[in-house]
Amino acid sequence: MSTDSANNIDVRTIAPRERHALIFGRFDALLPGESLLLVNDHDPRPLYYQFQDRHTDQFDWTYLQAGPDLWRVQIGKTAMAKSHADAGS
Repeated sequence: MSTDSANNIDVRTIAPRERHALIFGRFDALLPGESLLLVNDHDPRPLYYQFQDRHTDQFDWTYLQAGPDLWRVQIGKTAMAKSHADAGS
């Protein structure tokens, strides 16, 4: 999966109420096979559950670093995301 610097999101400097909307917007703009890198100061587990609810079978979630002070998570859009999008057209 490819991740470029445009797809790196360090949410530590973003107001908490704006974080999830930004992350989902960036994810929605990804093509299947692309990914984004999320950087946070705590485990983004609640976000994972939101992804499960909104994008079942359409994302990969990989912890690259898991605390204690910094979490880095690669969130990828799977090939299944394309087939789900095509089914709706």
